[in-house]
Amino acid sequence: MLRPSPDPRRVAGVHIVLASASPARLTVLRAAGIDPEVIVSGVDEDAYSAETTDELVARLAAAKAGAVASGLDEGLVIGCDSMLDLDGQAFGKPADTAEATALWHKMSGKAGTLYTGHCVIDAATGQRAEAVAATTVRFGTPTDAEIAAYVATGEPLNMAGGFTIEGLAGWFVDSIDGDHNNVIGISLPLLRLLLADLGATIPALWGGQYSSVE
Repeated sequence: MLRPSPDPRRVAGVHIVLASASPARLTVLRAAGIDPEVIVSGVDEDAYSAETTDELVARLAAAKAGAVASGLDEGLVIGCDSMLDLDGQAFGKPADTAEATALWHKMSGKAGTLYTGHCVIDAATGQRAEAVAATTVRFGTPTDAEIAAYVATGEPLNMAGGFTIEGLAGWFVDSIDGDHNNVIGISLPLLRLLLADLGATIPALWGGQYSSVE
């Protein structure tokens, strides 16, 4: 029998904070046994630039984690940012339906790289660990009618690169190379390594909530 942890946000003295408003990232973490407190960073993403997409998501992830960690006395703050790199150009969330439609016509039949920057900061010490995960995404060739119908759902307006594989766009993604959760917005294998760099192990973060009771 499984017994729940009394408070999965504060286990073994560790307060886990997700510096993101993304419901997809929160869902991934909860499914993996961690229920973080959510504090949205408020970082203006348009104020940041970089020469490459991977550099840009790294800067944004660090900015988001840093903004939230600066207001806390303790806790491990997780910041993330995702963008699709297509032909050397970075694509975040489409600004409107016209942009989403144009992006899907551009992606059709091509392969792009979904980059997610990850930054974890120990608010008590200022120590940080950061890295970028990359997953290759091969897009199918949806018809004009399918693209129009998909854009009309509104889903692509809330997603980096105008798509998400766990939602309606899954019909139009042929395959991926790499961590599928990274495409959703957060790479668990990479995050495990970053947390370990700061002295936190995954079983400790589970806090015994999955221990068996005889």
